[in-house]
Amino acid sequence: MTTYRNPVLNADWSDPDVIRVGADFYLTVSTFNKVPGLPILHSRDLVNWTIIGHAVTGGYDDVRPGCGVWAPALRYHDGRFWIFYGDPDVGICRVNAEDLRGPWTVPHVVKPGAGLIDPCPLWDEDGQAYLVHGWAKSRAGVNNRLTLHRMAPDGSGVLDEGTLIVDADLLPGYRTLEGPKLYKRDGTYWIFAPAGGVEQGWQSAFRADSIFGPYEDRIVLEQGGTEVNGPHQGGWVDTPSGGHWFLHFQDRGPYGRVVHLQPMVWQDGWPVLGDQGEPVLEGPMPVSGGTLSTPATSDDFAGPALGLQWSWQADPDPSWWELRDGTLRLACVPGPEDLRERPSVLGQRLPGEPCTVTTRLALDGKGRAGLAVLGDSYACVALERTADRTVLVCGSAEPVPVQGSVTVGARIGDGALVTFLADTGEGLREIGAPFQATRGQWVGAVLGLFATGRGSGQAIFETFTVDIER
Repeated sequence: MTTYRNPVLNADWSDPDVIRVGADFYLTVSTFNKVPGLPILHSRDLVNWTIIGHAVTGGYDDVRPGCGVWAPALRYHDGRFWIFYGDPDVGICRVNAEDLRGPWTVPHVVKPGAGLIDPCPLWDEDGQAYLVHGWAKSRAGVNNRLTLHRMAPDGSGVLDEGTLIVDADLLPGYRTLEGPKLYKRDGTYWIFAPAGGVEQGWQSAFRADSIFGPYEDRIVLEQGGTEVNGPHQGGWVDTPSGGHWFLHFQDRGPYGRVVHLQPMVWQDGWPVLGDQGEPVLEGPMPVSGGTLSTPATSDDFAGPALGLQWSWQADPDPSWWELRDGTLRLACVPGPEDLRERPSVLGQRLPGEPCTVTTRLALDGKGRAGLAVLGDSYACVALERTADRTVLVCGSAEPVPVQGSVTVGARIGDGALVTFLADTGEGLREIGAPFQATRGQWVGAVLGLFATGRGSGQAIFETFTVDIER
């Protein structure tokens, strides 16, 4: 492989941040209310990525769309990996670990307060530590500004009231400045920060001789004449050979925020991203010799644990599920009828390109279970079993009586148009009306497995397969 093509992570890997330690690259992203949160991805070339763990294992007891883990910063310092993130209803939090695969410390609140988001630390050469963050107007009443604190070197807390170092209300054309990433290069302090909103925004760079400013700014990446809207919010990283690269997201609606990789060079003391400030769709590999890989999607449920691609919509109860004999068994537990409000939905990211998803499903006892595509709206194909019979249902389609297990699935076509599928003995066929997948709160749509009921029933899922159309 001598070239790569964007996006390098073609699914909802929102607000990426990236570091290099030796020859290895690591990345984490926002996960909002998903549990587990803060996935850790590994790569040897910035293009091929695998999931190796999660840094946060808890969340909320109930479903709270758009809350939770926002815009993390990943760093390596003093022999430990550190992640700082904002919980807009709690404050700035941090976790750390000696090994990225864990165990991680429990989340610690570095600075409490509503609306504190998008933190990033920097440990300077003199031993002083700093923390920069943005503001969420929905909680704090203000945004479009960056605040800097002196911080305890162990990340236990901030040491002052904070200094406003960038007031973007004073910068012509700026709105919603957020997501700052703080760096130091050759004695100059840099803040890479996006502005303009996730769909139509851009990436700016700010530089200063003192960490407290004054900062001068320049837009370093914007859509221009390309089809890559809102190219911003990410991280700068170098390679062992001395190259420089920038990973950022593009908002794609129901697909979420997919990740692009841009080359970066230095001209006249400023970074230049992509092709003279516009995103590139392809280019030479940053590092040769990498192994072709993508984050896992399919799962044969062979255990001993669920694949790392899966997450719940709130804190899971161990009684909800088990892996047994190469199957996933979901208990038909009570809860909200609306799947968007049900913690026990097991989901994963919707692939950013056309694909077909299938799994074989049976019901043992009374209940309802199936495959859903969830965002702000949702639809599903499911089995329903009562004392009298078992039927296959999908929207307004006529229920189909079935015996035993059934293969159910969905084809996600261009534009995230979903056609549900089922095989009741005559091959895999379309069922129900097409459904347009929609984004969720700050996230893309998800593929979800669910089981509902009020008795002792359980749903039995066999191999979950995602076939991408290349």
